[in-house]
Amino acid sequence: MTNLPILYSFRRCPYAMRARMAVAVSGVHVELREVVLRDKPADMLEASPKGTVPVLVLCDDEVLEQSLDIMRWALVQSDPKGWLAHDDQNLVLATDGPFKQALDRYKYPHRYGLKDGTAHRDAALAHLGDLNDRLATAPYLGGAQPAFTDIAIFPFVRQFAATDTAWFAALPLPALQSWLSALVGSDLFAAIMHRYPQWKAGDMPVHFP
Repeated sequence: MTNLPILYSFRRCPYAMRARMAVAVSGVHVELREVVLRDKPADMLEASPKGTVPVLVLCDDEVLEQSLDIMRWALVQSDPKGWLAHDDQNLVLATDGPFKQALDRYKYPHRYGLKDGTAHRDAALAHLGDLNDRLATAPYLGGAQPAFTDIAIFPFVRQFAATDTAWFAALPLPALQSWLSALVGSDLFAAIMHRYPQWKAGDMPVHFP
């Protein structure tokens, strides 16, 4: 047992990615519990019956169930890179809302009774074009360095790009493509994508970062 906050996470989940990145950059230590979504631990479901990751259980038993809340919690504790100075909530909400809805239908059309996801792919391009325009004057949405808005958004752009990498690479969105490449290739992203075994009750704690 530890006296650390407990972070339930899943390596490939974009919501969990952004939460882990904020926790990692803050330097605030948590106990990381890697979840297999088809075999969710009872402890996590007891803390958060919604059954999705990430979930952060604080030392006073308060539970944070939303990735953006976890990001902000970590950065309020410690924000050495000044990420909270650029938290564009409207842009993040546009990504989490309409863009994410289009992304899901593009990536998984048959889940939604669609023949293909082309129309939704094309609908998402307006948002990507807006991001590209914003990035035309600076390498990151936060300016010279990545900040909260970049980290909150990029896992979903990464997911979009990976659906058809050749098609995405051919888009006339050079600023966005450079931005995504820099974030995916960063040491921070590599660190938070370390593979951990599935957590089971009784396992030795994994301290993160």
